Amino acid sequence: MSMTQPIVVLTRSIPGTLDIPGVVVRTAGDAKPLRAELLERVKGATVVVTMYTDKVDDEFLDAAGPSLRGVCQLAVGTDNIDKAACQKRGVVVTNTPDAVTDGTADLAFALIMAVARRIPQEDRFARSREYPEGGHLAMAAHVGMELSGRTLLIVGAGRIGYATAMRSTGWGMKILYTARSRHPDFELPPLSAKRVGLDEGLAMADIVSVHTPLTPETKHLINARTLGLMKPDAILVNTARGPVVDEAALAAHLKANRIWGAGLDVYEKEPEVHPDLIPLDNVVLTPHIGSANRKSRGLMVKMVEENVRAILDRREPPNRL
Repeated sequence: MSMTQPIVVLTRSIPGTLDIPGVVVRTAGDAKPLRAELLERVKGATVVVTMYTDKVDDEFLDAAGPSLRGVCQLAVGTDNIDKAACQKRGVVVTNTPDAVTDGTADLAFALIMAVARRIPQEDRFARSREYPEGGHLAMAAHVGMELSGRTLLIVGAGRIGYATAMRSTGWGMKILYTARSRHPDFELPPLSAKRVGLDEGLAMADIVSVHTPLTPETKHLINARTLGLMKPDAILVNTARGPVVDEAALAAHLKANRIWGAGLDVYEKEPEVHPDLIPLDNVVLTPHIGSANRKSRGLMVKMVEENVRAILDRREPPNRL
């Protein structure tokens, strides 16, 4: 095999394969590699297909060496990548926008419903002996929260936030949004949303769904102070990035029943979940599966393939940052 062939390195396994003739593809397993293993794996790569868990910094770029032309993220968020360091070395960075939108919005709304109707608790109860032994439920037992006509606050008015808001229209929800700039697409029908400041929106909302990217400004955007602005029967959902929410503060509010509940798909120190959250019944936890449906993941792989092909052909990739 010729040593002049381009080398594409996958840092983790992907659903399907990359169909790129004339390229050496180094595949990886499902487990996250140790840092030393990752640095060894990317040596001599022409393009690396990364996960959001892979820290791409000067050390990573040094390990890959001067042959590296591109870093293709199999995700929409790229806070793990030092884009300035990549730009300095002429390394192209791409991501997979749009492909994750519907899957993540579906999960966000699934979490809203699961928290409102306490689905995990009810599932456990229905499987237990307590249910048949106790007989038919009394009308006052196991009462959840209604969603129709509630007020939904979208924090971060991007594609996923819009798609989540669209799903709420079937429940006749009033929609608010908070963003650095005005988004006319949110304000026009069918959403007819109103732009508000974060503090104002948190005080008004029955459901808060977080969709903002992680930046120095958004880290712990949801904290003890801002949680304290929420209604006692409000729901918080985060399908964006874990560090946007101060998990210790959230756990304290949930434990004291200062809000109705929370649904989390992402975590501050992922894959670790804050230990104070784990025993709580009023939080629903999923393991970062926002885009984990067949269609979304298939589209993401196709987008990565197109980005890789363009970089190898020295063309402008369709999803360059």
